Amino acid sequence: MARVAVIGAGAMGLAAAYHALKAGHEVTVYEADSVPGGMAAHFDFGGLSIERYYHFVCKSDRPTFALMDELGIGDKMRWVPTSMGYFIDGRLHDWGNPVALLKFPGLSFVEKLRYGLMMFLSTKRAEAGDLEKRSAREWIESWCGPSVYQRLWRPLFDLKFYEYADNISAAWIWTRIKRIGTSRRSLMQEELGYIDGGTLTLVEALSKAIRAKGGDIRLGAKVEEIVSEGGRVTGVKANGAFEPYDAVIATVPTPLIPKLVPGFSDAAREAYAKIENIGVACLIFKLKRSVTPHFWVNTMDARMGIPGFVEFSNLRPTGDTIVYVPYYMPVTNRNWARPDAELLDEAFSYLKMVNPALTDADRIDARVGRLAHAQPVCPPGFAAMIPPVATEIAGLQIADTCFYYPEDRGISESVRYGELMARAVNDPAVWKGAH
Repeated sequence: MARVAVIGAGAMGLAAAYHALKAGHEVTVYEADSVPGGMAAHFDFGGLSIERYYHFVCKSDRPTFALMDELGIGDKMRWVPTSMGYFIDGRLHDWGNPVALLKFPGLSFVEKLRYGLMMFLSTKRAEAGDLEKRSAREWIESWCGPSVYQRLWRPLFDLKFYEYADNISAAWIWTRIKRIGTSRRSLMQEELGYIDGGTLTLVEALSKAIRAKGGDIRLGAKVEEIVSEGGRVTGVKANGAFEPYDAVIATVPTPLIPKLVPGFSDAAREAYAKIENIGVACLIFKLKRSVTPHFWVNTMDARMGIPGFVEFSNLRPTGDTIVYVPYYMPVTNRNWARPDAELLDEAFSYLKMVNPALTDADRIDARVGRLAHAQPVCPPGFAAMIPPVATEIAGLQIADTCFYYPEDRGISESVRYGELMARAVNDPAVWKGAH
């Protein structure tokens, strides 16, 4: 049995703590926030318990289903027929099935065929292979041609990644296409899932199981330093006090690691520092009226400064209409410093462009959540940039969402990595070929 500190009470940290306790270890979880959950945490939105940042479940998310079954909440999964739309050139169009593609304006018949073939084969592809070395732009243009990339993809990349837009890994975008593309009821019908009660249901079940097994979850406990001596971890310093541990599992964003682990070599610190992240100002609206019938809408309009929005109430029943409008951007972007109220007014004006029937009277409430390290930037060759989970300091493991690459952020990968990190406390060989 080892004394294990887990830093971060997001899905990965909670899963790591739960599995480490199952293995017989003594576990303490440190969370700087006042609530557990990380990006899966809820807040009270005028009487509605809702995620700060939207989440959905796909049919390939098997680690999530396995953990929910183990925790006795497997019956909380719900599946809903969903759809996607494109708002382009001032009009809303259906998207996401062969008929919608054939009806879509501005593409030639040959371009539509090539696009559809690319999507279909992406869902059948088993490994990233050479996509790891190619940019998304190069890959999409090779299949569909430059005009398709410019019309359907370039605005999305520009408004999410800005100066990084032309250098995003094809492997990263492929896994996103495959995850959504394989979550279908039929060729014509997408089907996505949610957890009844939201992600809070899973967070609470994990927290309860951790405490039932003797684990300690300390909220409002900020870890300032991971302490090591002679190449081995010795403990953590949290809220100014040192506590000894035999092993430490850190799930905080990689940009925070160089300062958090002063015992690292210069080469190790540099490896973490090279990984770029962008932030998100995630706006959430509560409205009296639906905006569209779709779950996700991509927006491509010169008047708009967002790549899309998510009408979450078209997935999970929430009473009033709930819409998330994410502004992804580098935190150096001028938009990051804009006041919340200004972003909210701007975003609501975009929703009114999509649905002119919306009025100011339909706006019940609105909030903004911000994360400075929300999305890793994954260029071609990114796999080689990711440091080992088992670090050069014995007993110290580190992973955040960038380690899921080429998979994108999600609860399924979080709980999978949490279990692997717990197993590796006693068996570091877990990480040999386990990525």
